[in-house]
Amino acid sequence: MKLANLCRLPIFPSQSQPSHPQHQAKQFKLEKICRLCRKNRLGAAVVELAVVLPLFLLLVLGMIEFGRMLMVQQILTNASREGARRAVLDKATTSEITTAVNQYLANSGINGATVTVSPNPPSSAAYGEPVSVTVSVPFREVSWLPSPIFLGGRVLTATTAMRRETVQ
Repeated sequence: MKLANLCRLPIFPSQSQPSHPQHQAKQFKLEKICRLCRKNRLGAAVVELAVVLPLFLLLVLGMIEFGRMLMVQQILTNASREGARRAVLDKATTSEITTAVNQYLANSGINGATVTVSPNPPSSAAYGEPVSVTVSVPFREVSWLPSPIFLGGRVLTATTAMRRETVQ
């Protein structure tokens, strides 16, 4: 019978302690063996934790960074939409649109974005022609971790196009 199996067996079938010295000696040996089994098991648990914990942390932090990337992408889409709404109105200037987009991004905690308006100036587009606003930011600028492994070189971009409105 293996040592580990001995630790799982009841020492005595009844609840009362035996009075015979030979039984007490066997009980002492079994308790000592069981203690050794528990110590060995504790060491194995520590080794398992040392192997699994870094992988688990990498997985959790990767999920958090991926969620952050999706959130920033949505914020960029909303910022480009705000810029396009301003761009289709009469007398809209590129600096006014860029300021509105950067203000929206700053309120969301995002800095370092590039804003492109096409055509430039947007007031040069005729009635019904599309005006597009593109907002892009490198992911390393908005990442919470110092250097994301898989997403570090990615540039997040959002473009919104709306038709020009003019009062005639």
